Amino acid sequence: MDVKIERKAGFVWRKHWGYVAAGCAMLALTCWLMFGNHDVTLSVAKADIIISEVKRGEFKEYVRTNGRVMPIEVVHVSPEEGGIVLEKVVEEGSMVKKGDVIVRLSNSALDLQILNAEAELAEKQNLLRNTQVAMQQDLLNNMTELAQLDMDVKRKQRTYEQNERLYGKNLISRETYLQSKEDFELAQKKRTLVGDRLQQDSIYRSVQMEQMEDNLANMRKNVVLVHQRRDKLDVRSAIDGELGLLDVSLGQSIGAGFKIGQINDLSDFKIQAEIPEHYIDRVVVGQKASFVKDEKKYSIVVRKVYPEVRDGRFRTDFKFEGERPKQMRSGQTYYVNLELGEADESVYIPKGAFFQTTGGNWIFVLDKSGKIAYRRNIKVGRQNPNFYEVEEGLEEGEKVVTSGYEAYEEYEKLEIN
Repeated sequence: MDVKIERKAGFVWRKHWGYVAAGCAMLALTCWLMFGNHDVTLSVAKADIIISEVKRGEFKEYVRTNGRVMPIEVVHVSPEEGGIVLEKVVEEGSMVKKGDVIVRLSNSALDLQILNAEAELAEKQNLLRNTQVAMQQDLLNNMTELAQLDMDVKRKQRTYEQNERLYGKNLISRETYLQSKEDFELAQKKRTLVGDRLQQDSIYRSVQMEQMEDNLANMRKNVVLVHQRRDKLDVRSAIDGELGLLDVSLGQSIGAGFKIGQINDLSDFKIQAEIPEHYIDRVVVGQKASFVKDEKKYSIVVRKVYPEVRDGRFRTDFKFEGERPKQMRSGQTYYVNLELGEADESVYIPKGAFFQTTGGNWIFVLDKSGKIAYRRNIKVGRQNPNFYEVEEGLEEGEKVVTSGYEAYEEYEKLEIN
């Protein structure tokens, strides 16, 4: 006889309880994904962060750099003639006038050259005088010869004319008449030839004298130039100013053109600054800038932009516009604010360490309660030493966290306690 075995209900539940639990877990996860808050939140202390307000107003793009006061002009001191330092007439730091002697040099080779030039000049002058005397004597001899020829022509002319009359009366022979005629014509030709020769000699002597005079004049100029070279052994100041540097020692040999010092023109000052090369295409002559001294603002403009870039920076000179600070001295330093464009109205936030982490692409923005800060994408435009211009993502009056984000750059939300 078969026995019917009945299955108990409790046994079925125990067998499937794992599936039921898994289903409940999936249901709970689905609800959390659909309705739960998924923000990754970090709790931070208010004292550990910097909260800044978003503002709207006039925004100026400028770069701030360190500027040094310098003389408006610096003139190098260099000898035009080389020599040995004989005397230092003026010491460093002294005020000098244009033309004042700063250093005296000596040059024995130049002294010998002067003696030789003067001796050669004296020799040429003696030669010229002797030549002039000889030419005067020749001129006298030529004039005497010419006078004798003129007299000979007149005598033979008289003889010819007399014989011509006598021959016409048949008182003398034809041969006597013709001989007197030929003698007269020969005397005329001789006078003409000698006259032409003496004229050519006179022209030659004139040219010779002119050449000698020119040579003598050149030698005089050479002597003057050599003396001027010796005068240049006294190294003089080219301008009025302060002898800011003098690097020579007694007995030192210095070549022509060698820089031995500098003179500072203190009639005015300039400010020289080094600016990051990133801005080299945006800096031009006449561009406006300013600096503050004793809480007073002074205006300056770009005077010169140096094209050479060194260590990522380029030099720029500024000149003053209007009033200068009192008691300015070379070497003083100021922070120069160089304007890079016209001011306009913009939304901006203070600069902060957050930029190193976000690159200006996002920032934490506080809600109205000031207790929660949410991550928000933004777009930063221009900047100056104090502020970033915000082109997109922020509104005037909002509060943002501008301190560093190194500790919570992966979080989406901050709870501020």
